[in-house]
Amino acid sequence: MTAGAQLAEELRHIGRRAGLDRVGICEAAPFSEALQAIEARKRSGESATMQFTFRRPARSTDPQVTLPGARALFVGARSYLRRPPRSGAGPAGRVARYSWVDHYAPLRRALGEVAGRLKEEGWRAVVLADDNALVDRAAAVRAGIGWYGKNANVLIPDEGSWFVLGSVLTDAPIAPETPAEPVPDGCGTCGRCMADCPTAAIVAPGHLDARRCLAWLLQAPGAFPVEFRVALGDRLYGCDECQERCPVNRRFQRRTTPPPPEAGAQAVVPVLEILEASDGEIEELVGRWYIPGRELRYVRRNALVVLGNTGAGDDRRVEAVLSAYLAQPDGLLRAHAVWAAVQLRRRDLLRAVAGDDDPMVAAELARAGA
Repeated sequence: MTAGAQLAEELRHIGRRAGLDRVGICEAAPFSEALQAIEARKRSGESATMQFTFRRPARSTDPQVTLPGARALFVGARSYLRRPPRSGAGPAGRVARYSWVDHYAPLRRALGEVAGRLKEEGWRAVVLADDNALVDRAAAVRAGIGWYGKNANVLIPDEGSWFVLGSVLTDAPIAPETPAEPVPDGCGTCGRCMADCPTAAIVAPGHLDARRCLAWLLQAPGAFPVEFRVALGDRLYGCDECQERCPVNRRFQRRTTPPPPEAGAQAVVPVLEILEASDGEIEELVGRWYIPGRELRYVRRNALVVLGNTGAGDDRRVEAVLSAYLAQPDGLLRAHAVWAAVQLRRRDLLRAVAGDDDPMVAAELARAGA
């Protein structure tokens, strides 16, 4: 066994001991297919205003840009499947599982231990996780950890897609001489994720149109698209529908009992509390979420749509919140309050915005025939 292979085996052991559920190592060559796919999505407009790896694809698909002379990627996957915590009463917004707590922090710590060992040996090593520097899914597929599902997530054989992914980029010669065999496609003829997507955002196997994806729309600036507001249901941050419907995930969840949620896990967030909260209180509650421009108006925008889908119009607290937002100086929030009031059959409250000349508010009133 070569020195590089011995070090690779040691790193695998370190990664697993540090909490990684799956590890793989691959060469740090450019991801040309991922680059082509990103550029095609940008040309077609299907990437919408997404940033992440779309911001600088020449960087995110070529590890050499981040670390010139890089030879290998040590790729790790960490499960975030947990049992749901108990939820409270009242209108509540669902949160995607990966954001119940910060699952990337322990992933980075585990990868950091791997990087630390490499540095002890005199090699350069950079941890890449949940940033714009690397196409994590492409790295996981190349490293033999899983395959691309039709929902565009990486699926691990027999365990599914409830994993966060990250890598250590290094100039150490640890990549196997023979690349890992590709994991066979386990989706077969199944297309449940495509059929059950609430907005038909999966337009072809592995091909997502961000302009229709609820998870992205909840993070996008501007008004929440009217045509997808009802489909949003009670989702406040993220969407797990394609993963919940996946038979691979379902079979795994039938075979195993997920661990309990971490302390402070947020599977749901009371939307009335969000809408009544100050900026500081919202930051304390959900500040680790991705929020466009760090403008908390977008958290409130999302909460108003969820309230319109889940609230009770005859609830006095709901009425008070709607009245307060119909008097908001922010036209974006007034407009979404108009929509919520109409959904909850409280057109009587719209007297507060009669003749409002804000373009978004006027458009909502016109749609409502008010």
